[in-house]
Amino acid sequence: MPTSSSTALQWLSLVAIIWLQAINGTNTNFPAYSSELKQFLSISQVQLNNLAFASDAGKLFGWFSGMASLYLPLWLVLLIGSILGLIGYGVQYLFITDKISSLSYCHVFLLTVVAGNGICWFNTVCYVVAIRNFPCNRQVAVGITNSYQGLSAKIYTNIVEAVSPQHKARTFLLLNAVLPAIVTIITAPFAREIENTGSKQMGIGFIVMFAVTIGTGIYAVATSLQSVSRKMSALSILIGILVSLLLPLIIPVSMKFKELADAWKMKRERLRVYHSTVEQNSVAAEERMENDEEKEGEEEEESREVQESDVSREEIGWNLMLRRIDFWLYYFVYLFGATIGMVFLNNLGQIAESRGFSSTNSLVSLSSSFGFFGRLMPSLVDYFYR
Repeated sequence: MPTSSSTALQWLSLVAIIWLQAINGTNTNFPAYSSELKQFLSISQVQLNNLAFASDAGKLFGWFSGMASLYLPLWLVLLIGSILGLIGYGVQYLFITDKISSLSYCHVFLLTVVAGNGICWFNTVCYVVAIRNFPCNRQVAVGITNSYQGLSAKIYTNIVEAVSPQHKARTFLLLNAVLPAIVTIITAPFAREIENTGSKQMGIGFIVMFAVTIGTGIYAVATSLQSVSRKMSALSILIGILVSLLLPLIIPVSMKFKELADAWKMKRERLRVYHSTVEQNSVAAEERMENDEEKEGEEEEESREVQESDVSREEIGWNLMLRRIDFWLYYFVYLFGATIGMVFLNNLGQIAESRGFSSTNSLVSLSSSFGFFGRLMPSLVDYFYR
């Protein structure tokens, strides 16, 4: 059930799923530690490629999370996703730190599949919250939050560089297991459905959000370039990226202050009317009632339009979906486009080392930062030119 209506809560839910998406792309940092993992497991290049595939194979079962979101509360869906990631990456971490002695390659493959499936549970919650809380701007809300998933490898790489650059594999696996669980605990109370307020200030909020995200992307790209990163410490770069993740809070905080200011003004107005004459009080009350009725009528009309929009975009059945050209266009574009890019990124570390490039972390951060911009561009085009 939707919670009480509040513009500030709506934007706070968007910030919550931005944070979730920012730490959800755990499979994107695989190239940064793949070489070390390959040596530790004593596996071939083909077997390493299969491990990269295993994470994507886990997403083939992503429909489980979609079904779960229909019957379970969103916080529980988030918790399940974090538990899957904790098991998938956590057991691998225990193995490479000699806490578990018997773990075959087949076990590592299955654990990677489980971890990859955990990503889908986070994505499901993020998409549901963005679509339901911003029904009139659902494409933009989904696009903005999804772009932050492209920033995941940058965030994880910066943390590893600042904390433990000597033991990349074990540090990446530990972060992949623990960090999503920590962020889930923080954001679960806010990643929920909020009753749509129909506020006319959504446009201003999205413009500010675009400014914040573009600034974040510019900072991410700049600090991924070796000419810049050599002049800054790893800790300062990490602090900068964490601050950029906090900047979206400007919107819900400002909205909350505005709500409080409006409530205070309304209270003052009521006190002024109360101390006026009975006749003035009566006239003012009648006018206010008329204005309230008109305002309520407008809000009901806006709410009705939103509901009609929701009805017109309800989920369709499998039979109808398979007959839609839109579904097959999306399917083949993703199959022959995005999949090839994922194969390249999964092998980015091996490609870099084969070319004699030692700074794999820097290359992974750079590709992650540009991936962030690539995911953000469709939202910009959709919002300003639709």
